[in-house]
Amino acid sequence: MNEKRVKEWIILAEGDLKTAKDEFSAQNPFTNTICFHFQQCVEKYLKAYLTFFGKPFRKTHDLTELINQCVEVDTDFKILFEMNVDRLTQYAIDLRYPEEFYFPDITEAKESIEIAEKVKSFVIDKLKKEGFYI
Repeated sequence: MNEKRVKEWIILAEGDLKTAKDEFSAQNPFTNTICFHFQQCVEKYLKAYLTFFGKPFRKTHDLTELINQCVEVDTDFKILFEMNVDRLTQYAIDLRYPEEFYFPDITEAKESIEIAEKVKSFVIDKLKKEGFYI
């Protein structure tokens, strides 16, 4: 385990979480930015978990792939599929390019917040059970 790298992933994830929440509370929030940063937050928490266990991963925004890799370490991660966490993957790509661009509605943004917060808690709890404290 590379403790320093795990902490770096968590710091980056927290930055995305804060950015998304700050934008969500803005006068006229950009929901595309909000959803993008929540996807990034989830991605980075999953990568922090994989890093903790020394499990290599490729550069990807695909949450399905990352969750499946986490399941290889701990089958409890299957619950993230039940929570539809993997649907946030679309926000990593589709919202960033004009060809497939759209603005998610405020409900989607709110759901993204809930998912990101649940993943954060889930991963942090798992890491704490392994003796890792931030």
